[in-house]
Amino acid sequence: MIKRTLYFGNAAYLSTKTEQLVVNYPDEQKQKTVPIEDVGIVILDHYRITISSGLIHKLLSNNVALISCCDKHLPQGMMLNLSEGHTRQEHFAVQINTSEAFKNKLWKTVIKQKITNQALVLKENEFEYKNLLYFAKNVQTGDPQNLEGQSAAYYWKRIFSNDIAHFKRGQFEAAPNNLLNYGYTILRAITARSLVASGLLPTFGIHHHNKYNAYCLADDIMEPYRPFVDRLVIAIIYDLSEKEMELNTSIKKELLQIPVLDVMINGKKSPLMVAMQQTSASLYKSMETKKVNLKLPKME
Repeated sequence: MIKRTLYFGNAAYLSTKTEQLVVNYPDEQKQKTVPIEDVGIVILDHYRITISSGLIHKLLSNNVALISCCDKHLPQGMMLNLSEGHTRQEHFAVQINTSEAFKNKLWKTVIKQKITNQALVLKENEFEYKNLLYFAKNVQTGDPQNLEGQSAAYYWKRIFSNDIAHFKRGQFEAAPNNLLNYGYTILRAITARSLVASGLLPTFGIHHHNKYNAYCLADDIMEPYRPFVDRLVIAIIYDLSEKEMELNTSIKKELLQIPVLDVMINGKKSPLMVAMQQTSASLYKSMETKKVNLKLPKME
């Protein structure tokens, strides 16, 4: 079943009763409820939201990713369940004992698919894309030539050129970077949630290594999925001026579609959140068997 993403952007009191998430708004008498088992992600985006400890416990026990936003309405922190699962320590041991050589093989597979998906986004938007297919074909173990970086430079120079002059990709650059950043944060939460469900620690990456980053593995595994977010942002900003690309409630609502975007995984169409579960499970299986057999998303 596809889990729901719940966004709270107004003052509210969130609690729980009989396995339900209960929502009370200060200005309304009526309660709203959602079965906790149906929820995958909860985003808290208002300084006057109060959430009970009992609800946090039930959300984490049901593997819900709980995201809190800052005063700029951007995701700031995330809580995940790390306490349950009778084989979790065994899974951690498999992950920690994975050799650097094998991680490099995994990274090669991840990056080949990411670059291929970027090429297909360029193709469907009528940009020259064959250079990226060439890069994807020539990625070596560990990507020592940094073809990922070369592909990114080629890709970002073109992908928004029809809508925005001199677009520059960066965390703090002009729109639509704000939309991309928000979308990638949702994708990161989906990825981290799936990794935890597969018994893996999101902290220990196969390529990303940063002592200040608690989600290195999530950042690795989400790479082939990023072009799906890019495609959605392209659709959202179509016919919008740069001034209209503010990260408002309407645009956030559209970005919350990310968990249910259609992707091709293992030859079949699946919602992105379901596909990510398959990817995470295949990552653990690859580490366990020492054979690279990742199930990664493909553009149609």
